[in-house]
Amino acid sequence: MTEDDALRAAQLLHHRKAHLGQGEEIVPPIISSATFHVPDHTKGGYSYARAANPTCDGLEAQLGILEDASVVAFPSGMAAISAALMAVIRPGMRVVIPADGYYVTRVFAETFLKPMGVVPEFLATTAYDTADFSGVGLVYIETPSNPGLEVCDIRAVAARVRPAGAIVIADNTTMTPMLQRPLDMGADLVVAADTKAPAGHADVLFGHVAGRDPALMGRVRDWRRLSGAVPGAFEAWLVHRGVETLEVRLSRMCASAQVLAERLVNHPAVQSVRYPGLPSDPSHDVAQRQMSGFGFLIGLTMQDALVAEKFLADCPFVAQSTSFGATHTSAERRARWGDAVPEGFIRLSVGVEPVEVLWHAINTALPA
Repeated sequence: MTEDDALRAAQLLHHRKAHLGQGEEIVPPIISSATFHVPDHTKGGYSYARAANPTCDGLEAQLGILEDASVVAFPSGMAAISAALMAVIRPGMRVVIPADGYYVTRVFAETFLKPMGVVPEFLATTAYDTADFSGVGLVYIETPSNPGLEVCDIRAVAARVRPAGAIVIADNTTMTPMLQRPLDMGADLVVAADTKAPAGHADVLFGHVAGRDPALMGRVRDWRRLSGAVPGAFEAWLVHRGVETLEVRLSRMCASAQVLAERLVNHPAVQSVRYPGLPSDPSHDVAQRQMSGFGFLIGLTMQDALVAEKFLADCPFVAQSTSFGATHTSAERRARWGDAVPEGFIRLSVGVEPVEVLWHAINTALPA
């Protein structure tokens, strides 16, 4: 962890202090009111929760420290992704989207952007480093990709996109700003599903968009207000609480993932392992340059679907669920959703369990 990372981790815990008066609550209150007292609308303040809410504003301030940028919160990761896209796209615009990234983003592009006259083009993550972006209006990056954990060089891609006049949006869900900082590497906007590691307890849907261009972020905020994609106060409060332990949780999750990946790569029941922290991984060199940690996601391929499903059913300390980034270790066979991965491919999200206990459970459940 760099000194800047350490400072941000501390600031996340104390960001309210400067504004607190005598006897005020240190933990932000849940203010669920939809309406506010507005006898004179010319004097500012809160008026209607679709425009702003104090609890949500507190979370945005906290996430703003983490991103070192302006933040707009949304009720899910896809709400954040769609808002960022809608703030940028225009009819006739060519938009590059990862062919191997989160599949719902592709579905959204095909279902809603394409009929509006947008031209979506799907490109493998590893092809971004050499692609010609001439004539492209928006380049959407997801690195590491979900679920395959392919990586592209954010700084290099942004440097090549900029002369073409395109906007760069980076989905940083798999890493969080604690481990990777796309805005520092040239991205115009960052999107993330805070449902995952930032909230960290698999009990809330949430997302955010971050950026340093006031005009772009103004359009994102306008989209939220006009579309009504507004998060609730209780959900914002849950994410605020989760973010306070993000650095601690990530430290353990990433350390455990490294241990597990190094052992899984040598296990006879596992045909292949993808983890950026392995020196043998194709993404290792780029990941080492642009990440401060290698993450908590591991991709492992087993013989076939039956073997993979039996392992998931037999392991007592691996929850069978979609999503990732929670305190508990979870996994799923991603081919069941139609991802272009082998039938026996498992996305393993490492939690905060003691690593040796977790490894024993995994090793016991794997076929000999």
